[in-house]
Amino acid sequence: MKLYYKPGACSMASHIVLNELDIPFSLERTDTAQGVTETGRNYAEINSSGYVPALELEPGLVLTENPAILEYLADLVPAKSLAPQEGTLDRTRLRELLAFLSSELHKAFSPFFTGRDLTAEERHAAEAKIAKRIAPIEARLSHSGSYLLGSQFSVADAYAFVILNWSQFIGFSLTPWPSTYAFWARLRSHPSVVKALVMEGLLPARESQ
Repeated sequence: MKLYYKPGACSMASHIVLNELDIPFSLERTDTAQGVTETGRNYAEINSSGYVPALELEPGLVLTENPAILEYLADLVPAKSLAPQEGTLDRTRLRELLAFLSSELHKAFSPFFTGRDLTAEERHAAEAKIAKRIAPIEARLSHSGSYLLGSQFSVADAYAFVILNWSQFIGFSLTPWPSTYAFWARLRSHPSVVKALVMEGLLPARESQ
């Protein structure tokens, strides 16, 4: 099993979950701008959409899109309880949350990753949209406990952490949302998260000690 990733991108959610499952996998860094992987493969042949993540289950068999990959991974090791049982309302609630993270919170950060500097007006508008999308996360965490679905770490937490962590790259403070900030800070020291951050070059190994 191989994960095609870009450091710090949304593919890190799958990386975190793979670490959490403690199953064999490999990583292949991908330059989505150039459309090539670190071994020189044409990434369009792996994922025609051109973005990460892509999870190669075996040669020629590839999964794409975070929600699908995260659910697939969670079901590989049900004993880890990274997703509620299939066929339950709780599982549907997980899908509801993954859809929000993918289509709303994730997309709210996209203006900052276009490759060009934003004007002051554009930045203000983008930050206002992020704030609006964080509000439901703050409300949920204020009532759910340590994690988005309650007391159990799930694939949704891995995805939410990665998105919220982008705030560090764009200079956007999470402190106005205390429950969200506490969630981000807590996940940043979670072993599977630390391991992914180190492996993707976003945290010096000495800081993980």
